[in-house]
Amino acid sequence: MLLLSLHENLHLVLALLSLTAGSAGAAIADVTIDACVAQNSIAHPLLAADMQSLCAFSSSVGALLGFSISGIFVHLIGPMGVFGLMTIPSGLLILLGFLLDEPHMHDFSYRQVNQKFIDAGKAMWTTLKSESVWRPCLYMYLSLALSLNILEGMFYWYTDSKGGPAFSEESVGFIFSISSVGSLLGAILYQYALKDYAFRDVLFWTQLLYGLSGMLDLVLVLRWNLNFGIPDYFFVVIVESIAQMTSRLKWMPMLVLSSKLCPSGIEGTFFALLMSIDNVGVLSSSWAGGFVLHVLNITRTRFENLWLAILIRNVLRLSPLCLLFLVTRADPNALILPRESLDSKVAIDHSLESKNVELVSLVSSVEGK
Repeated sequence: MLLLSLHENLHLVLALLSLTAGSAGAAIADVTIDACVAQNSIAHPLLAADMQSLCAFSSSVGALLGFSISGIFVHLIGPMGVFGLMTIPSGLLILLGFLLDEPHMHDFSYRQVNQKFIDAGKAMWTTLKSESVWRPCLYMYLSLALSLNILEGMFYWYTDSKGGPAFSEESVGFIFSISSVGSLLGAILYQYALKDYAFRDVLFWTQLLYGLSGMLDLVLVLRWNLNFGIPDYFFVVIVESIAQMTSRLKWMPMLVLSSKLCPSGIEGTFFALLMSIDNVGVLSSSWAGGFVLHVLNITRTRFENLWLAILIRNVLRLSPLCLLFLVTRADPNALILPRESLDSKVAIDHSLESKNVELVSLVSSVEGK
């Protein structure tokens, strides 16, 4: 980020490498904290939902802050100045690395790395072959892939001066910043109202709500909101807030479930694998959404069939309800993994290393209260 902010005529390849390096650094930090959360979700199953809710709450607050100030700083100091400000979060991550109290590993043999890698691979494969693991993974992928992403078409319609509400790009960004409050409310609602319900029950109602809430986009595109005297700007804020809230409510139980599917000793690696499966699902939804927009001939200036794309998307959003049999009815506070995955050799080798993870003391103190 610092390189991007200091060089005005940076070569395209170097710029892409810098952005890739920044994303990789954020991903490594994310996987590290995910490893702590997944490890403690297995060791302290009663707090699994609480930890995921805390992570979702923090993420939503950060998104709200970022959406709110990004447009302002772009106008005040320009894009390069914003890249310079992006060095601050990276610096805070470095500071966090110094503040975490971890034990020093004495007499560590680097010759064991290859063997541990092989053991971790075997443990991951053994876990994935378990029916209680691959079935939820398949559901999570299909649930995300079938939720077509047609946001690009909606964005162009938002800014269209003929058939759309003719919002400016800055207005659209501000709308998204306000609607991110919905994501925050979704995390709070899950924490205080839904976290103790069975995974299948929560996923049923959240997926149903997610599909039905998409019909509000249809009301907006067909301009029915104007017939009821509701201004476009106000209605779009409501629509996007509900979309963010329902999306977060749908995502939260899958995160909690994913954290419980990770075998001890390779929590970070396996959680990253599950998240990569989910990311493939998100990419699939984007590709499928782009294909639908192309087939229906929806472009930057043509929106005659946008209502049909929204209708197709909403119907497909409801289709994962037929796949809920893939998800266990287990109590979210109970262990889900088979015992052999919890008692694997990797878990035994890792037990000494995991005793002093920073989050363990936090969890212990919470349970003590």
